[in-house]
Amino acid sequence: MKHKTEMLIVGAGFSGLTMAIEARKRGIGEIAILEKAGDIGGTWRENTYPGVACDIPSHLYSMATHLNPDWSRAYAGGSEIQAYLQKVCRDEGLYDLCHFHHQLKSARWDGDRWQVETEDGQRWTARFLVSAIGALHFPSIPAIPGADSFHGPKFHSAEWDHETDLSGKRIAVVGTGASAVQFVPEIAKTAAHVTIFQRSAPYVLPRPDGPIAPWVRSLYRRIPALPRLRRKLIYMIFEYRHRVFRGEERMVNFAMKMWRKGLESAITDPDERERLTPDYRIGCKRILSSNDWYPALARDNVTVIPYGVASIEGNQIIASDDSRTRADVLIWGTGFHVTDVVERLNITGTDGLTLRDAWVDGMQANLGTAIAGFPNFFMLLGPHTGLGHNSVVLMIEAQVRHIGRVLDQMQRDGLQVITPDPTKQAAFTQEMQDRHADSVWQAGGCTSWYQDAQGRNTTLWPGTVSEYEKRMAQAGLEHYHPVPSQGGDR
Repeated sequence: MKHKTEMLIVGAGFSGLTMAIEARKRGIGEIAILEKAGDIGGTWRENTYPGVACDIPSHLYSMATHLNPDWSRAYAGGSEIQAYLQKVCRDEGLYDLCHFHHQLKSARWDGDRWQVETEDGQRWTARFLVSAIGALHFPSIPAIPGADSFHGPKFHSAEWDHETDLSGKRIAVVGTGASAVQFVPEIAKTAAHVTIFQRSAPYVLPRPDGPIAPWVRSLYRRIPALPRLRRKLIYMIFEYRHRVFRGEERMVNFAMKMWRKGLESAITDPDERERLTPDYRIGCKRILSSNDWYPALARDNVTVIPYGVASIEGNQIIASDDSRTRADVLIWGTGFHVTDVVERLNITGTDGLTLRDAWVDGMQANLGTAIAGFPNFFMLLGPHTGLGHNSVVLMIEAQVRHIGRVLDQMQRDGLQVITPDPTKQAAFTQEMQDRHADSVWQAGGCTSWYQDAQGRNTTLWPGTVSEYEKRMAQAGLEHYHPVPSQGGDR
């Protein structure tokens, strides 16, 4: 049996749900959402490790159409964000659009419509296809010799084993990224010892976190303009942080002062401070935020080894300096697959062009949203839409508003099929590489997950959110070409 719909959205996280709301507002009558798991949520469904939270303030990490007056903290925990998304889904009736346990296997453009197959053999046909799969939930585990020989439990932070009791255990943590900065302070409270293998020290700044008083939440409920005002204010403050990445001396010095204060107030040993000092410019890698990271590293039962893992022999973790550490449990805090997302997208566009072939020289998409050679296909949080300074929810909203306007213009002009202009895509891609060339992300003295295997930054948007919003607001059908129909709907 083949299911027919007008728009097929792959993924039911922030991106997919926001797209569904916008498409319905624009008059798309038939919408279906394919979700590989058993519930919505994406990143916030997958990541359930101790201490999981967002590093963007709650009121900004919310849909503009569904502000939440009831956030309990300035920075919400993962479970509260997941509950928020579930409420939005219930309130909007989006659960009725979701098809769970349906993972995309392949999608092929047949000249008129997208022909889609899921891993369980279900077949779909759709006029529009939208990728909303996100990235921060495909675990990246390094290929370390001997890893399979480890005797005890081992798992990635995004696949947390809640059945394993970590109390009194010797725990080895590989990686010091955003996830490790959150879960290490939690597990260190009860572990016998935590040993952290650090290839590169992160910049970790304090965050102005804390509970939001009940009377404040009550006020937000009674006066809806207040949470909107708070969201706007936080947005403006975070936009100002972009000046750090632009290298403005005063802002860089302020950020460095905040980082150094957090480090030195918790770590008194000069040698330890040296080990925890990054050897690259601030902003080159993701700037992390935590009030607990450095105090956790000061604990007697926590050790930082400033080297990566070279190999594993049974329960011995061998660092690249040949030091050995015995561990009962091994936790990978090694991040996610981002720039190689093409490996998970078996999508074929016009004339047999696969996404893999289209991206052989690196990920690219015009305005980070549409890919030449792939008609009626849109990608949310595609190339060059990631951020280092603000909320990606704002980027998603700018994208879906653009897509919504394009859908309206297609309806107005009687168009059934459009395809992105390859010239505009090439110009946008070149602009991105030119703007990144001397940026802190490329010239700051580090390598990061922002970069692909060839060292190109294909992940981040180099400007402010407001710049991206303006460009998307001004972009319409002139970025696409109409495609003559090759037949009727199938």
